[in-house]
Amino acid sequence: MGGVAGQEAAADAAADTGAAVDSADARLLMGVVSGHPPDAIDQLYQRYSGRIYGFGVRLLGDRQLAEELVQETFVRLWRTAGSFDPGRGSVTAYVLTMARRIAIDLWRRPSSRPFDPEPPDAPAPGDQVDAVLTSVAVSEAMATLSPQHREVLELSYHGDLTQADIAAVLGIPLGTVKTRSYYALRALKLALLERGVDG
Repeated sequence: MGGVAGQEAAADAAADTGAAVDSADARLLMGVVSGHPPDAIDQLYQRYSGRIYGFGVRLLGDRQLAEELVQETFVRLWRTAGSFDPGRGSVTAYVLTMARRIAIDLWRRPSSRPFDPEPPDAPAPGDQVDAVLTSVAVSEAMATLSPQHREVLELSYHGDLTQADIAAVLGIPLGTVKTRSYYALRALKLALLERGVDG
């Protein structure tokens, strides 16, 4: 019984540590707006640049694009720091969601990818339409999830992070990530079935 109590105490301590770190990061983000401390953006850069770079390498598969992702993320963070709302989520989630959106923009930019002629086994136009409709249904279904559930799925699938990575990124216990993932996938499957997609 002491083992379970010890695990729960460790999980609570980890959650408290994550909350304290996020509170410090939130103060730094507000410092970007107010100018106090004057090196707030530099401190945030030290805390998040390595994580964003690794995220970019995994997502984009290119070190130069990953470096560009880091730069673009901090420029946008500097411009939009005042719009951060701590009631809507953690600083980590805010920064990584921003990085993910920028990564998608970088990937879609034609100059980011080498020109590849269409392969001979390219899908037929009808298949492409089905894929687009499925993609729209998935986007709509994702929008029905709670922010916490959507966050773990996005970090897992778009960010290509393991559950342990997600726990570290969000500063929450691994058990919480597993629980959120389970309920998120269950809710997503139901939302997809409502839209005629067999999840």
